[in-house]
Amino acid sequence: MTYSLKHSSFDFEDIKVGYFTAGEGLPVMMIHGSGPGASSLGNWSKVLKPLSQRYRVYAMDLVGFGTSDRKPTQPYFDFSLWVRQAKAMLDLIDVPQIGVIGHSLSAAIALQLASADQRIRAVLTTGAIGAPFAVSDATKRVWRSPANRDELVATLSTLIHDRSIIDEAYIANREPVVFSPGYGDYFNEMFTGHPEQYVEQTTLSDDTLSAITCPVVMLHGREDIPFPAKTSEILASKINHADLTLLHHCSHSVAFERSDAFLAAAYHLFN
Repeated sequence: MTYSLKHSSFDFEDIKVGYFTAGEGLPVMMIHGSGPGASSLGNWSKVLKPLSQRYRVYAMDLVGFGTSDRKPTQPYFDFSLWVRQAKAMLDLIDVPQIGVIGHSLSAAIALQLASADQRIRAVLTTGAIGAPFAVSDATKRVWRSPANRDELVATLSTLIHDRSIIDEAYIANREPVVFSPGYGDYFNEMFTGHPEQYVEQTTLSDDTLSAITCPVVMLHGREDIPFPAKTSEILASKINHADLTLLHHCSHSVAFERSDAFLAAAYHLFN
């Protein structure tokens, strides 16, 4: 099957939102994380093509990231806004059943949606946040925009266990976004203040988690330092139909570091 990735956009609360589509089959919506330079193309670079051979993928950029416009007013970190954006994307796709994949911050978004929307057939999460965890220096590093190439490499090394895979292509994919005009200031303002507040904003209630009735598969890197696997363990223990796999030699970037395990989980879950 020929791989053709198409970019589109829609207006959401007076903000232009970008997303990519490819493939045919069961619709699967994919939502990236919130690290510096994060985007759909960056987060899912190794899995978009194989997923599109089986599914109709919709990879959306959150407001403030990738091809989506920035939020015009503070607070730029706005979990409820991103949840509404994801809901708007579901409404745009407008199908009776859909799979959802959420990474890191967006794992919490995916689970929040699944608790209230019966259209969601199954959820796959990677490196999930959504439960309380202790903010470390590694977490703080990920929530600051690198000022130069060396800092970018250091940040990426925080997110990836095997640093040998951080090659020139991977770095070059992030540089145009991270070092674009105004991006660093915007990103740093997004995560200004005490970092614990962002953990609190994304923590899902027990009622929310117990309301999820669809199957959930959670993947988390065993060597994830900035966002420890304990968060996925807590979430999985409170979701009725959740399976959790801890991946060895893997930090936070599951779809990039362990794309084989990611794809196997997706193929089984969305069959």
